[in-house]
Amino acid sequence: CALAARSIDLLQIPAFLSRQSDLLEAAALTGKPVNVKKGQFLAPHDTKNIVEKLQDYQAKGIMLTERGASFGYNALIVDFPGLETMRGYGVPVCFDATHSAQRPGGQGTSTGGARETIPAMVRAAIAVGIDALFLEVHPDPAHALSDAATQWPLGRAEEMLDTVAKLDAAMKDLG
Repeated sequence: CALAARSIDLLQIPAFLSRQSDLLEAAALTGKPVNVKKGQFLAPHDTKNIVEKLQDYQAKGIMLTERGASFGYNALIVDFPGLETMRGYGVPVCFDATHSAQRPGGQGTSTGGARETIPAMVRAAIAVGIDALFLEVHPDPAHALSDAATQWPLGRAEEMLDTVAKLDAAMKDLG
């Protein structure tokens, strides 16, 4: 982590490594902000332990990212009330819409996905009051080298972000 911290602005801990105390400590000790993607195997309330560990290690700029939870075989779901649980730990919460649309192993030998579900999930997450939004975009998703099934088309990103901005403003007006 220390070597990476020399040239980056933020460290991101992958979902599958989100409970690795040594990695969390190493990331915190860099002094850089740390974003932890919640493992698909964790309940939202389990992220409290992650936040507390990072705080114990004096981490600055902690953020949690929801990216879906395992639900049976080849399926992820999003626990939208869980976003509120995670926000209750006093750190910003990001919603990773594109990874939440994945279907792990859904194409037999690779991960599939349901790109068409992304707009509805984004709107729901904005309505809950997330602090940040993560989208993987590509000019030609079918030819993306990674996560092709859930990349959002670059040509539709502006439309998505306009909707996000309008909904976010409306939610803030409602209090």
